[in-house]
Amino acid sequence: MNAQKIAAEYGTEDLLISLCNSVTKVLTAATHSQIHYSGMVQRITKTCLKPDIGCFVLFDGGFSGLVVLNFSSQTAMELYESYMLNMNMPKEDLASSHTSDEVSNVMGELMNQIIGDFTSKVRRELQTHITQNQPKMLVLTKQVMLSVDTHLDQPEARRVTFYTGKENIFYLELAIDGTQFIKLHDFETHEAPDPDELIAQANAGTLKRTDVPALTDNTDSDDLLSSLGM
Repeated sequence: MNAQKIAAEYGTEDLLISLCNSVTKVLTAATHSQIHYSGMVQRITKTCLKPDIGCFVLFDGGFSGLVVLNFSSQTAMELYESYMLNMNMPKEDLASSHTSDEVSNVMGELMNQIIGDFTSKVRRELQTHITQNQPKMLVLTKQVMLSVDTHLDQPEARRVTFYTGKENIFYLELAIDGTQFIKLHDFETHEAPDPDELIAQANAGTLKRTDVPALTDNTDSDDLLSSLGM
């Protein structure tokens, strides 16, 4: 157990930075290439899913919110191919199009790992608990607005630009209840798990090529999309 210094006040931008670091940590480990994000963040009023692949996760508990990742077809295929090749999958066996269910499933599982890493940090560093739903991946030809913001008391939304190892771009959007954590006393935290270990665990379980879970064809997905007004 290691002591870790936590700021006396921890707000929306701090949560955003923590989430961005989870994205870079998990995807860098998964693809063996350097993922990084812009030093500038945009304030936005609405979150949306954009072409070519949009993925979203809702979380609730100590605070509520929505995370969206939007990928172009080139970015999705770069991340998918790098990840699968790192799993020693023969290149000739890989999907050739971003519209493949396999690409969507793999990207959805990577997002699941990202949010899992983030929620672990929330529990460890902020001493509160949030839960997430199953990530939903959608192949899109046009932009789709998400109205989940209306369920937040004081919604705040941000967009951050990310860059892959080949300089392809994808975007993270975060909608969250305006919140601030104030530190009452010092406490100790455990170090975050190694991202390579997270990826190894996924390789051994849910991301076997013949065992990838279907993220888009289930009643829960339909119900959730309906609740979002989609």
